[in-house]
Amino acid sequence: MSQAEETGNVPRETGSGIRDVVFGKEVHIVQPCNLYGCRIGNNCFIGPFSEIQKDVVIGNNCRIQSHSFICEKVTIGDNCFIGHGVMFINDSFSNNGPAGDPELWKPTCIGSHVSIGSNATILPVTICDTAVIGAGAVVTKDILEPGVYAGNPAVKLR
Repeated sequence: MSQAEETGNVPRETGSGIRDVVFGKEVHIVQPCNLYGCRIGNNCFIGPFSEIQKDVVIGNNCRIQSHSFICEKVTIGDNCFIGHGVMFINDSFSNNGPAGDPELWKPTCIGSHVSIGSNATILPVTICDTAVIGAGAVVTKDILEPGVYAGNPAVKLR
């Protein structure tokens, strides 16, 4: 018997993996990754070490690169590219700290034909169709006009 078992302090393991996911046709996933309760469209690629949480919807022909985190309440349109290590955030810390109540989380909506560069951070926003978000950008406000955006906070470059 281990020391943890003797003291009754045995951690609850939930593990990573794929469960309760609705997949379209021709989806390619590189393990390990953690996908649960989400919907992935046709002809998508999901890279290793990615997490896609429940109620996320990813459109057709999308590519999600490795180490990306897509939290609850995110919708991604068709023909999108999500670079390596992109982080989506659904908690705006409106109560001066983390919202333990999911009712306080806010949605993010990514249009179609959007490209988001590696290590970008996307707060709860709307990003219109055909926008390009540069690597390392921090998107803090809605992007309602197509173009190229970069910086912290992200601003339109052209």
